[in-house]
Amino acid sequence: MRNFDFAPLYRSTVGFDQIANMMDRVLTTETSQPSYPPYNIEKLEDEAYRISIAVAGFSDADLNVEVREKSLIVSARKADEEVDKSYLHRGIATRAFERRFHLADHVVVTGAAHADGMLHIELERQVPDALKPRQIQIATQTPSIAKDVVDAKSVN
Repeated sequence: MRNFDFAPLYRSTVGFDQIANMMDRVLTTETSQPSYPPYNIEKLEDEAYRISIAVAGFSDADLNVEVREKSLIVSARKADEEVDKSYLHRGIATRAFERRFHLADHVVVTGAAHADGMLHIELERQVPDALKPRQIQIATQTPSIAKDVVDAKSVN
């Protein structure tokens, strides 16, 4: 893996440090990147997204979805079972997990639903009207005489 030096970016720009921090975070080689639970990220429309996480074995009470500091944090903790069970094979993983997704500017979570062992989290990019492009009307100018200019006909 290559290491990138973002020092030139810091020297020549102002206010873009969050982009460099994001690149640092993405490009770091973490050997312990979790693969549990599996998930999908879908683009539903131009400004709508869905994150689907396989959470088989967890109830609604075991799941927690939270937005904090531009991050979506999905976690689950299974309540301890009171009855001791004797398994011949235990292949369903219901271990606790925490999954983090970094959200872009103006992306908000609009809802979450848990059905059939899948947790679906709906997201939408809501750009404020002040940041959207807008069309400026060009007014036509009618010829008018400036106040400080003297008309030649009125002087004679």
